[in-house]
Amino acid sequence: MPDQQNARPEPPLPRQQQDTPGLTKPMSPPPDHGEGSYRGSGRLQGKVALITGGDSGIGRAVAIAFAREGADVLISYLNEHEDARETARWVEQAGRRVVSVAGDVADEAHCRSLVDRAVSELGDLDILVNNAAHQMTFDSLDQISAEEWDLTFRTNIHSQFYLAKAAVPHMKPGSAIVNTTSINAKDPSPSLLAYATTKGAIANFTIGLAKLLAEKGIRVNAVAPGPVWTPLIPSTMPEEKVESFGGNTPLGRPAQPAELAPAYVLLASNEASYITGAVLAVTGGRPMF
Repeated sequence: MPDQQNARPEPPLPRQQQDTPGLTKPMSPPPDHGEGSYRGSGRLQGKVALITGGDSGIGRAVAIAFAREGADVLISYLNEHEDARETARWVEQAGRRVVSVAGDVADEAHCRSLVDRAVSELGDLDILVNNAAHQMTFDSLDQISAEEWDLTFRTNIHSQFYLAKAAVPHMKPGSAIVNTTSINAKDPSPSLLAYATTKGAIANFTIGLAKLLAEKGIRVNAVAPGPVWTPLIPSTMPEEKVESFGGNTPLGRPAQPAELAPAYVLLASNEASYITGAVLAVTGGRPMF
């Protein structure tokens, strides 16, 4: 039986750089989204999910897993059309319906339209995955503009509020919201100050919203990834940090997106019926307390 831990790429990774928001195809090594490995068992059969940032990285892995578990999927993405088409192809290959919608989740009207399209084109909304994020690396406080700070907050945390507010009126008891926070919520990287601050806010938002929606039977949880090999990395970090990416974990490497998807499936499924207000750490051994 192959050792899956040792089969994953470890630092040093090839030096590489992309423009934001980053694309999957130029990445070396290519990320594993579970295309050849994820096996579904009907845990989300008949559900409808809206996944932001669903074109690549964690979002693509979650879309593939959800589809193979029986869910129809709306993929929200910024402007990475080629990546979104590839994700949609995998969802369709799993025999599920898919709707792909480009646009900026920092805009409240767009967030409302995403929910409206999920309901009108897929017939329902049972699962909301708030996964889209923006980050940039800065070496000093004076490099962070007010515009950059505002963009990071609007993309990462304001969007989660906008989408939850729009989605909840359509959700029935048993529905689930899964937010993406980060190891940075508890162990902030100083070069990712704006991003890390939003991730702390997302963890707090998750716990508070879980309490607020408990009486409606809607569960709210979060996944806190550690370093994950996605297009966000070569498009927002200098080459030397890309080369060593993930080496600071006890497992000594970054996660592949496929290794995050099962956490989202669990929290979206009925198997997590007594889990709400939780932050599930998938960090390669870095502590979240």
